[in-house]
Amino acid sequence: MRTRRTLTATSAIALVAAALASGAVTRAPAASAKGLEVRTSGTCSAGARWTLKAKQDDRRIQVELEVDSNRVGQRWSAALSDNTVPVWSGSAVTTAPSGSFTVRSLVTNRAGSDTIRAYARYAATGQECRATVVYPG
Repeated sequence: MRTRRTLTATSAIALVAAALASGAVTRAPAASAKGLEVRTSGTCSAGARWTLKAKQDDRRIQVELEVDSNRVGQRWSAALSDNTVPVWSGSAVTTAPSGSFTVRSLVTNRAGSDTIRAYARYAATGQECRATVVYPG
């Protein structure tokens, strides 16, 4: 004669709790190399708009700063840092049709949260953009 066993909800919860407590269950790595994205946006000192994004790219973070001044041909200086470590600096020119520029950098995903800061300046007018986004660790 066969005996049939039924797992009750209470037993199932106890079993899962025991497995988690023992470390027998681990989190599987993400199936995709693309993952979390965080973004923030705001207004620069004289009305241009900025957007700062940080997203997972394999084991690194792709950082993207876009500044939109609605004026074509402006040369801006810009810099990016990760946890106060400079990761990119240079200049960019706003282009048609929108009068914007975008700079991108692929940075190391440091231990813990990454505080990404961006700074851009248009020297002809002194307009400045300052942006910060925190990418969770």
